[in-house]
Amino acid sequence: MSPDLDLTTPAAVARTPLRRMLELDGRLFEAAAAWNWPGAERVLPRLSRSANHGVLWFAAAAALAASRTPRARRAATRGLASLGLASLTINTLGKRSVRRARPVLDPVPLVRQLKRQPITTSFPSGHAASAAAFATGVALESPAWGAAVAPVAFSVAASRVYTGVHFPSDVLAGAALGAGAAFLVRRLVPTRAQLLGPARSRAEAPALPEGEGLVVVANQASGTAERVRALQGALPKAEIVECPPEEVGDELAKAAARARVLGVCGGDGTVNAAAGVALQHGLPLAVLPGGTLNHFAYDLGVEDERQLARAVRHGEAVRVDVGRFATRDTEGLFLNTLSLGVYPELVRARDRWSHRIGGWPAGVLGALRVLRADRHPLEVEVGGERRPLWLLFVGNGVYHRMGLAPGRRTDLADGLLDVRVVHGSRRPALRLLAAAAAGPLTRSPAHAAVQVNRLRLTGLAPGTPLAYDGEVTAVSGEVTLQKLPEALTVYRPR
Repeated sequence: MSPDLDLTTPAAVARTPLRRMLELDGRLFEAAAAWNWPGAERVLPRLSRSANHGVLWFAAAAALAASRTPRARRAATRGLASLGLASLTINTLGKRSVRRARPVLDPVPLVRQLKRQPITTSFPSGHAASAAAFATGVALESPAWGAAVAPVAFSVAASRVYTGVHFPSDVLAGAALGAGAAFLVRRLVPTRAQLLGPARSRAEAPALPEGEGLVVVANQASGTAERVRALQGALPKAEIVECPPEEVGDELAKAAARARVLGVCGGDGTVNAAAGVALQHGLPLAVLPGGTLNHFAYDLGVEDERQLARAVRHGEAVRVDVGRFATRDTEGLFLNTLSLGVYPELVRARDRWSHRIGGWPAGVLGALRVLRADRHPLEVEVGGERRPLWLLFVGNGVYHRMGLAPGRRTDLADGLLDVRVVHGSRRPALRLLAAAAAGPLTRSPAHAAVQVNRLRLTGLAPGTPLAYDGEVTAVSGEVTLQKLPEALTVYRPR
């Protein structure tokens, strides 16, 4: 007996409990064919054809990505991933499991019919699955964009019945499968809302309805012009100071002398400098992401000027931890991560190429060059024992992984340093990739993780590179790392 269910023969229908449902489905199809759909003759057939092979949804994803907001780009990516999973399921399982013939076109007016009729089986509708998958995926990441896409997705699904190529049940089943694919993608790769935990350390901060008292220093090298103009529109009395990167430190010091709230727009390195000035002057910090890497702002939950402006207007803020490192000759702060070993070399390689080919391609090129280079592991003394290391990573707060998503922090005031170690031996690339794939809490001969509030490293050779928040400095001898719990007040929307 064939494992496929053939719904095309009367005998098959007679001996299955689906007979009544199929009869009802047929009557609904005939009713839809007889119903007058005002204005649909010019729109729905064209819309149905535009969705062939997902062309319509790829165009919609490109339009979302062109909006240049992180949430819209994530929504577009999630929509396409959901569509891909739904299409794969339909083409490998759905169409082959239930071999249902297409509807007879006699009741459908000729003006509605497609010029080229599909030759695949009818159940379930691939177009409806793709439409529902894309729209649901977008909505799970961004409800506002999902609401904009939903009417188009509904129209595509309806067009399959309107043009006579599917029964209503085909469309409903396809839509259910597509929505299910989007939720499965969310389970594998959580949305930003799932990754952001509640802030447990609310702080008192000035509420500035029009931004008066806020001074924002923007790093011009981070491409911040468009964002600071939008922030100026949202907070018209805020003062904006745009400057080249070499003047950021001086401008931050000047701004702190006259500001009630210190603001900054730039990448993680610029935000790091602003945090140091804010701590020194006891000021709350308003962070607007504007660089290639904006880990602190995104973990904080601030993605664009609208969210930051809302928080500043209403005085919504939290207290966050700050990491501190100190040697005999120097000291510094880190809001995100600090590392020794191969990562500082990667940062230097990335900076060397980023102005030519862009940040992310430069990062990939830097990683390839660093991993292929012939080198010896770093020698560090930890707890009185000297150990060879390829990488020592320290996070300001614990980095969690949910599903297949990269690690992110859900609590910026947990009082912990997240320490990861990749031990030294042969084949550093294999060990580093294994550590990245294994996750944060793995313990093995190759890599390990521990969470502490203080760490002391000794025996570092002179000139050892140390990376912190995308910046690189040289250290030697002894390095002490510690947490400054809830030391910094930062604006964050509720």
